[in-house]
Amino acid sequence: MTRPADLTAPAAGKTSAASGLAAAIARGVVPLDGGLSNELERAGFDLSDDLWSAHVLRTAPAAITAAHVGYFEAGARVAITASYQASFEGFAARGVAPAEAAALLGRSVALARDAVDRCGLAGRAWVAASVGPYGAVLAGGQEYTGAYAAPGWTGRAGGGLTVRELREFHRRRIDALLMGAPDLLAIETIPAAAEAEALLHEVAELGVPAWLCLTTVTGADGTVRTRLGEDAAEVFAMAKDLEAVIAVGVNCVDPAGAARAVSVAAAASGKPVVVYPNAGGTWNSGERRWTGAAGFSADLVASWVDAGARVIGGCCRVGPAEISQLVATLADRSPGA
Repeated sequence: MTRPADLTAPAAGKTSAASGLAAAIARGVVPLDGGLSNELERAGFDLSDDLWSAHVLRTAPAAITAAHVGYFEAGARVAITASYQASFEGFAARGVAPAEAAALLGRSVALARDAVDRCGLAGRAWVAASVGPYGAVLAGGQEYTGAYAAPGWTGRAGGGLTVRELREFHRRRIDALLMGAPDLLAIETIPAAAEAEALLHEVAELGVPAWLCLTTVTGADGTVRTRLGEDAAEVFAMAKDLEAVIAVGVNCVDPAGAARAVSVAAAASGKPVVVYPNAGGTWNSGERRWTGAAGFSADLVASWVDAGARVIGGCCRVGPAEISQLVATLADRSPGA
């Protein structure tokens, strides 16, 4: 693993809104939204397609705005866009031309911005453009293994994707998302060091504000590892000196192990930490659904804050009700925040 070169001159005009978020983080904990897919499913949409929630960008964009509004009304102050599984390759497989694919990626940002405006939160809420992992494009749950970044990957004759190849894949998506002018990039559910390295190189080169969230597992001995099995602390450390990276953290992890992961992220990076676990359980890639009991609880929030978390929300199967409870818990800990 190599560390991208330090940023010395962030691109002009791209950091003001993110600076506002950084200031809000410095004052206290900022509530994040929950899972977008569960709200779309609750509204009646079938997300079994390989594009998952991204196909709703084409078919029913107003439903995405409504989901964002629901989270803002629950108290969230950061919305993550519906671009997690959106890619040029994924759209092309559905007959969508590159120009339309780029427009759809930009639309994901516009829909979240519309929700900010509808809720009267301009200047007090932020839009984070989701940059999901390469594994999401494979649509088989590979973000929970990271195998596609391993040299011995059997998914193609040449083995796993290289850092260079991963940079090329993500750069096109990032460029399209930036055309929509998000406040920052939410690099999320990254399961392997090589992919984190690739994305950090892109952020450093572009000079755009971002957070980096890994999806990790916490061992019985307290060791936190990427889904591919690497030491997560070493990956978080790659972001330590990057000015554009305003926070690091974990998402789509078991809520029970999140506190340890937050602690490791804080210590290794020296940056504020983002945490948005799923509700617990296991992703069944064959059935394309989560199985097992939900274990997300507002009672866990205190442990995440104590470990260093400054942006907190939820991921898969965490809805507005849970975010509302989370916000109430944060208010009880810091009255008047």
